[in-house]
Amino acid sequence: MERHQATLSILPTALVEALHDTLSLKPADDSQRIAQTEMVKALQTAMDARRQRIVVSQSAVGTVKWAGILLQGLCTLVAIAMVNSDNRLACAIAMTLFATGIALSLLLITAYSRPFTGEISVRPDLLKQVITSGQPSSNP
Repeated sequence: MERHQATLSILPTALVEALHDTLSLKPADDSQRIAQTEMVKALQTAMDARRQRIVVSQSAVGTVKWAGILLQGLCTLVAIAMVNSDNRLACAIAMTLFATGIALSLLLITAYSRPFTGEISVRPDLLKQVITSGQPSSNP
């Protein structure tokens, strides 16, 4: 997903096999039936999480959005300069504050435009949890 190679058209074989194996079990009593239902719900949750991660990984901040954000910031700074043109100190302070806000907004948008890379990335914890819980245990 980080390299944008995952697609929704390719089904996750491990999750599909686990779902198939779970559904092929014949529960003997109510407790096994409940366990089977919970396993199916957990696998469906993992598949939904995978779908959401793929959708998020394919989203991007386009050129039009960047241009709109920068133009809005420029217009705001020009409006502040025009309103405070009679008081240079107030104008400088207001423009510095708003320019800092614009810079912070751009930084956050840039940081979150690639959600699976960097320090503040989204991790596949739920998918890993399902994979590890689906593995047969080596303890007798």
